[in-house]
Amino acid sequence: MDITKHPIFQPLQWPGHSLKNRLVIAPMSRVSATSEGLATAEMGNYYAAFAKGGFSMIITEGNYTDEIASKGYPHQPGLISSVHAAAWKPVVEQVKTHGAIIIAQLMHAGALSQYSQDTLAPSAIQPGGVKMAQYGGTGAYPFPKAMSLEDINTVKNGFVNAATGALEAGFDGVELHIANGYLLDQFLTPELNIREDQYGGSTSNRFRIATEIIQAIRAIVPAHFLIGIRLSEGKVNDLKYRWKDGAAMAVEVLEEARKAAPDFIHIAVQSGEWERDSFYSNGTSYAALAKQITGKVIIANGGMHQLTRATRVIEESHADLLSIGKAALADPAWPSHILNGTSPLAFHPDMLWPEATIRHTNQVIKSNHINIS
Repeated sequence: MDITKHPIFQPLQWPGHSLKNRLVIAPMSRVSATSEGLATAEMGNYYAAFAKGGFSMIITEGNYTDEIASKGYPHQPGLISSVHAAAWKPVVEQVKTHGAIIIAQLMHAGALSQYSQDTLAPSAIQPGGVKMAQYGGTGAYPFPKAMSLEDINTVKNGFVNAATGALEAGFDGVELHIANGYLLDQFLTPELNIREDQYGGSTSNRFRIATEIIQAIRAIVPAHFLIGIRLSEGKVNDLKYRWKDGAAMAVEVLEEARKAAPDFIHIAVQSGEWERDSFYSNGTSYAALAKQITGKVIIANGGMHQLTRATRVIEESHADLLSIGKAALADPAWPSHILNGTSPLAFHPDMLWPEATIRHTNQVIKSNHINIS
């Protein structure tokens, strides 16, 4: 097969945007911003390398949305002020120089902050597992404070303000992090949300905060500014978590997403095992359900650097775009290597251990502690 005709290299036309291929950079926390949450020149080179290497769309690591309780880890970037937007602007410009679009992920860590002992959550339920050392965490997660309605309004305003900052910085859109166990996903997860008000109980109520954020952002940004959401079942502190009601729960969530009307839905599989952790007993995948129910552009995730899997995802209409994480982190020029028939640098866990910074990853690659395959 002529590799240039492979499904992953076919263009995608999107209202207001044109993607040269189906390859997206998945958001990856890199703990490399300044202590004040400002993007750096190092981050500019990091993100530009993906665009230069052939990826058509880049989703950044999660940006914190307020200074009250949203930060997930030290040296996380933020988008809460004009200073933060100004720091991101040259990064965005570098990426666009190479023809890619760039989306800012907006994230509130909630109960899963890696360093704060004063955390917020829908309900006062202690998260399982332990914090992640490579992201600055140590020990067990604390019991979070159950959020008041005032707290919820503060969170919503933080997301809207951050979206305004993203627009100011020149981003093409934002992705709301409703996945992997962070705050908006905590609202959505029945075991973590036992509220009895309008933000708890039914799936519609548990999705309400996300819907209200999407609507508030939509009201203030131009039509071409993309608003996406990232959904998952697995959590960073529980990779094997699945909804008890399986596909029925997925349908309920996606019906709420359809009504909220984001521009794209990014279905994350934190484990990287798409077939194992994305399918339901009826034989359908979460991504395929998202495409069928919402009719939106769907991004699939979970080991999409495997070409056989990538072919299946697109040809069987599970998704329109594919997000790649670790394989891209190991080799930002992954698309170019595949097109040229050369072998990309393979991912090795040492690239993210004992710390997940850009500098550490680059040092591991340069030190020859890993093999090029």
